[in-house]
Amino acid sequence: MENKTINRHLGSFNIAGFTYWEGCMALRRLHIGTPLRLVREADNKFDPYAVAIYHKNYKLGFIPQGKNQTISQLLDLGYNDIFDLRVQQLLIDAHPEKQVSVVLFIKHRSEINL
Repeated sequence: MENKTINRHLGSFNIAGFTYWEGCMALRRLHIGTPLRLVREADNKFDPYAVAIYHKNYKLGFIPQGKNQTISQLLDLGYNDIFDLRVQQLLIDAHPEKQVSVVLFIKHRSEINL
């Protein structure tokens, strides 16, 4: 049987709202590959599908609108442990909304605590 590699990549994007949250306080603590955490914000008045991105206790911003609906629905259903979000690129001298790019993977079933 042929061993196929399964693509776990769900998307890549810049962190939306990085300017307005605690990104500047966390920026020097981030590096390529830093794991980040997703937190659903169902009560967000600007976006009903809002999913915040955190590094430790620092709120960095959000998954951009238009890229968050399916992820928010999965989080609403309790699938909190299936995502692996990592820093993909850091551009310290760029505009704050372009400073941090992240990549989102879905974990393999063997990596999830069931």
